Order: sequence, then C-alpha cells, then structure tokens
Amino acid sequence: MGKMPDTVSIQDNAGLLVLAVDDEARGLSEIKYLLESSPLIRRVLTAFDAAEALRILRGDYEQEVMARTKSGLPPVDAVFADINMPGLSGMDLARVLSAFRYPPALVFVTGVEERDALVTAFDVGALDFINKPINEERVLKAISRVADRVGRTAAPAPTAPSASAQAAEPSDDEVIPVELGGTIKLVPRASVRYVEAQGDYARLHTQDGSHLVRIPLAQLEERWANAGFVRIHRSYLVALPLVSELRMTANGYAVVIGTGDGAKELPVSRRHTKELKERIVRPPKSGW
Repeated sequence: MGKMPDTVSIQDNAGLLVLAVDDEARGLSEIKYLLESSPLIRRVLTAFDAAEALRILRGDYEQEVMARTKSGLPPVDAVFADINMPGLSGMDLARVLSAFRYPPALVFVTGVEERDALVTAFDVGALDFINKPINEERVLKAISRVADRVGRTAAPAPTAPSASAQAAEPSDDEVIPVELGGTIKLVPRASVRYVEAQGDYARLHTQDGSHLVRIPLAQLEERWANAGFVRIHRSYLVALPLVSELRMTANGYAVVIGTGDGAKELPVSRRHTKELKERIVRPPKSGW
C-alpha cells in the first residue's frame, strides 16, 4: 500500500475546511474547539465515526464538499481522525482516503497506547499526528503543516479532458461503507451489479448479496454517471458494462444483468428506454 499522494488544492483567504472524526463526544468537542480557535481554519465539520466521515466526504450532507470535488479539489483540506474507533478505525479510514483522486491531508489523533500504530500511520501518508491528551500548541502546529501543504500544492493545469471533467469522475477504487451485523464492511463500487431504490435508502446488489446504504438513488445516479452506471427505472440503476441483453417483454423493455444462473432481469421504464438504447450502442469510455 503506497502513501497518499500530495493534496491538490486551491484556497482563498477564507481559510481551511477540515473534518474532525472521533467516536468519543468529549474528544470530538475538544478537537473541534481547538481547530476553530485557529485563524487558519474557516470551518470544522464533525463525524462520530469513520463511516459517517466517508458519507460527509462523499458530499451526502454538504453541498460545499460536493462542489469542491466537482471542481477538482479534495472534499476537505484535512481530516483530523482518531485512530482507535469501533467499526472502521482511523487506519481503515486512511486506506479509503488513499484511493481518493484528490485526497485531503490526514492528521491522526492518538492516545499513548496507540503509539505503536504511528509507523503504520505514516505508511499510509499521514501528514502529522497529535498525542492525547490534546495539547493546543500541538494542534496549532499540525494546522500550520496542513496550511503549508495546501499553500505549496497548486492545482494541475487544465488538460484534455479538463480538470473539472476529471473531478466529476469518481475514483475507480471508490468503496462504499455499509453496516453489516454490527460491523462496517467496505464494498467496492466495481462489485456492484445494480442498485435498487428503497425510499431514501438504496440497496447495492453484488454477486455475493445486497447491502442497504443511507444514500438516495438519485445521488448515486449523479455520482456514478461517469463510472458506467445508468438509470433504467425510477427504482433501478445498473452497471452498463454488465448488461448482457435488452429484450422486449409483455410489459415493455427489460435488461438482463450478467449471464447464466446469476443473471437478473430488471424492468426498463418507457422514459428511460431511449437513453438506455443510446448508451448501449455508444462506444464505451476508456476505463469502463
């Protein structure tokens, strides 16, 4: 596993946007207070665990985060994360961040008993670490290091395709955190065959089963459009490369996902039929 690449960011004079992650309310409140006390910090987002942090970084709750991603910026300038958290740990979070196209800077917050994890932390590209109990001077030093990195990493010059177009394309290695039996499992997007709407939630269907996530289908449709996923029905989003058939049935068109015993037939609504046909005959984009 390689180190996370340098953050690519453009900042104005408004200051840094950062995310603090800690499963303990007292610890989260303390790091948030100290971060907000720095004149270099514009805004502090918070998450009580790594799974919630990933949802924030995907832009599920924050329009500003989504806008930054689409503009070719990291979702936030830095993540300040506790290492020892239930479910997904800070180290697990770091591994996911390393797959981002434009990863934020990462600062670990660690207790004395977690010092053995620091070597591994730097292996995944952590910019700095702060020991608990948290010291204000140490937090300010870490913020300064983040600001220095942001200041010395210029955004790439637009090329063909443009930087903004590339930013709209999610990373091929994107993973989705799902809760399964009290634990957090990371589901690679590449393993998803189709997605089914279930109210304000979506169910990801893979070869091995299905997983319910707290993301509306419309949001996944927008985010995964350039990754080969297409809406075929108000209730379904499918991985276009896995469509093996488009057939006419007594109730209209339907697609078949996969082949053999694992094949799945899904309905295509009338309003989506034309676009689906065009996407099927259109030469595929490089990468899917």
